[in-house]
Amino acid sequence: MQTRVTMQQCLKAWVFGKVQGVGYRLFCKRKAKELGLQGYALNLPDGRVEVLICGEEVQLQEMIAALYIGPTFAQVLGVDVESSEPQRLTGFMTGG
Repeated sequence: MQTRVTMQQCLKAWVFGKVQGVGYRLFCKRKAKELGLQGYALNLPDGRVEVLICGEEVQLQEMIAALYIGPTFAQVLGVDVESSEPQRLTGFMTGG
């Protein structure tokens, strides 16, 4: 039997639209916990939410797909995503 070694990676996303004041950061935290991801979600002064997620590729892609949807009252207009340096994180934090 082969053992598959997976590398943890990190992605940073900036979500824009109506994403503040609608439970978006809590949505991110719950989804990240469900997927076993670490990171954070922060409100930015310009109205966007910055999300850093670290984990395995499959879960990262599932989280990115969820960012486009968001919680019920959000209106996501777009998500910009880029690779980020791997980081040692524990859990998922919200702030801003």
